[in-house]
Amino acid sequence: MPQIAPEVKTRAPSWLTPSARPHILDAVFFRNLTGLAMCREPQMSALRFVHAGLSDPGRVRKENQDGWTARVRDGLFIVSDGMGGAFRGGLASRIVVETLPALVAERLGNVRDLSGTAAREGLGTAISELSAHLRRETDGEPGLSGMGATVVAAVIRGRRALVGHLGDSRAYLLREGRLARLTEDHSLVRLLLSQGEITPEEAARHPARGRLTRCVGMPGAAMPGIRCLDLRPDDRLLLCTDGLTSMVPDDRISALMAPPLSPAGACGRLVSAANRAGGKDNITVLIISILPASA
Repeated sequence: MPQIAPEVKTRAPSWLTPSARPHILDAVFFRNLTGLAMCREPQMSALRFVHAGLSDPGRVRKENQDGWTARVRDGLFIVSDGMGGAFRGGLASRIVVETLPALVAERLGNVRDLSGTAAREGLGTAISELSAHLRRETDGEPGLSGMGATVVAAVIRGRRALVGHLGDSRAYLLREGRLARLTEDHSLVRLLLSQGEITPEEAARHPARGRLTRCVGMPGAAMPGIRCLDLRPDDRLLLCTDGLTSMVPDDRISALMAPPLSPAGACGRLVSAANRAGGKDNITVLIISILPASA
């Protein structure tokens, strides 16, 4: 059963604007699709974007319990990693990617300014409701005990993005060749690391790796991590499960997802790198590339 831990704060890189600095809340889990699309937000001189996603079972596990989805018209992108065994994990991530879009639409449908309190609270509420929904669906059901998921979601409107998460699926921003992590893992190892109980070297091989302190479907009220950031042309957002980040270091991720390679090509390179490193878990990556607004 997941343990509840306080949110861990870190200093944002100096090149992020003040509105891009972290706000407190969390993230969740995704499904198995692949896509490439372009969308222009009609207001606020919006930037355009293209995206691609790829999910792979890896080299060890037979079943793929990850999932992802992209709702381009809504500017919503989600990745999820299911927990609880082959059937239960896959079901959990499917519930996440199929249920969260409607909750986000309900809570953020009329919100245009993602930098405001209403937007942060709206996405946080949607993710918290998702967690409660998954818990209700599984409580008392034979064979579904212990089912849960991670989730990381990004909402893009105008020139801003709002990112929310629960668990250890991550979001990154690649800007001018520098990669910044936008989320902090809700994991026991991250908690021990932040408290100085273990070193980064010990964290890499700690036996509690993968043990989460927050997740979708957790007991009690979920507190997702939420942050807003301004977007610029040529930015790239990456949403991914730990099947990538446990196999490929951040500096290598940065190099593999950089332009001029297309988002689809970058997704393929990231998945291949994780598999070459061992592919010990399911791997899901979703890249959103930000383009200049049309004249």
